[in-house]
Amino acid sequence: MTNNVAYDIAVVGAGIIGVACALRLARQGLRVVVVDQQAPGHGASFGNAGHLATEQVFPIADVSILKRLPAMLMDPMGPLRLDWKYLPRALPWFTRLLLNLRAEPFQRTVAGLRALNESSLDAWHRLLTDIDRPELLKVDGSLLVFERPESRQPIDALQARLREQQVPVDFWQAGAIQEAAPLLSTQIQGGLFFPRTGHFIDPYRVVCELVEAAKASGVSFLKQQVQGGYVQEHGVVLITGSGSLTASRVLIACGAHSAKLTAALTGKKVPLDTERGYHLMLPEEQNRLPFPVTSLERKFIMTPMSDGLRLAGTVEFAGLERPPSMERAWQLHHLSKGVFRKDLSAAAATPWMGFRPSLPDSLPVIDQVCEGKVLLAFGHQHLGLTQAAVTAEMIVRMALPTIESRIRDWPAIEPYSLDRF
Repeated sequence: MTNNVAYDIAVVGAGIIGVACALRLARQGLRVVVVDQQAPGHGASFGNAGHLATEQVFPIADVSILKRLPAMLMDPMGPLRLDWKYLPRALPWFTRLLLNLRAEPFQRTVAGLRALNESSLDAWHRLLTDIDRPELLKVDGSLLVFERPESRQPIDALQARLREQQVPVDFWQAGAIQEAAPLLSTQIQGGLFFPRTGHFIDPYRVVCELVEAAKASGVSFLKQQVQGGYVQEHGVVLITGSGSLTASRVLIACGAHSAKLTAALTGKKVPLDTERGYHLMLPEEQNRLPFPVTSLERKFIMTPMSDGLRLAGTVEFAGLERPPSMERAWQLHHLSKGVFRKDLSAAAATPWMGFRPSLPDSLPVIDQVCEGKVLLAFGHQHLGLTQAAVTAEMIVRMALPTIESRIRDWPAIEPYSLDRF
């Protein structure tokens, strides 16, 4: 191989994180190519809940998961499902998850999530303003509601824990909820309102708008499958279905599919698994809610979008190979019954499943290794949309540490390093 590389950076992954990083890098004058076997935005970024969940600063599970394990294995429609055929492969990951719930690693996780989430909204404002599409983001807050009187105690406890972490949160009585969202059921007792959260009216359109801006900045997009690669003296070689591609550096941002390429390029085996997330899109329910609403007891979220109401939140651990269980998506409509004064219409509803890349400490990998030739941005679990814009700014800072920027308060890189595994 020679040092005549075709690109400065090859981004593997055309989801929201990969595209945001590609745009930011290209606008610093770098020659960037994005490679993915799917069209941009057609992976997990297509069907996320659309909620910028800056309030979610705790790990993806707690010690109660041990009590729930039998139900996770036996109930195919439960909110958290573990396919019993996948159990042998999942056990090492779950063991590491439980070990990370000890006091010291738990605090590291919370601090790492807080640092990213506290910077996320401002980073999104900067990114959308830079492409002249600020209207795509609605910062109207979000609501976590409860229906049973006995749920008041855990709601109060959660509010106290969130305030300890400086998460903006207010308790709303039932009357305030009815005033803000009058179509919700009068059975709702109260809830927690999060003023510093937002949502996208069309998450897929956000990716498309970023893609168009990236193309206008010179980014190339290749629809190819990356099968492997290796680091050499003058950069990185990626092996695709159409041959080889050379670049001075590579950014691995292909979500749940990142582990194999990371191992090939760095020699590091990353404990990456996937939360298989489902949604159900209801096109006839466009005006039910003013902002995202989550049910504490029912464990799902409803987000208003330009083309309907999206129900999401059910999680399944079954790996990357097994076909989706779309009954889980339809179960979301069943869960919604009784949340509103009038039940939601499922006419012309469409189900969906996607892979959320999750690491056992609930933190992503945002790092550069191999003398800076390999950059990493994956493992954001269900916070990929929330943290995409700030991740892109952090990647630019790593790739071009001498650039002048108006942004001075990025999160530190250390909590998200590859070497923690």
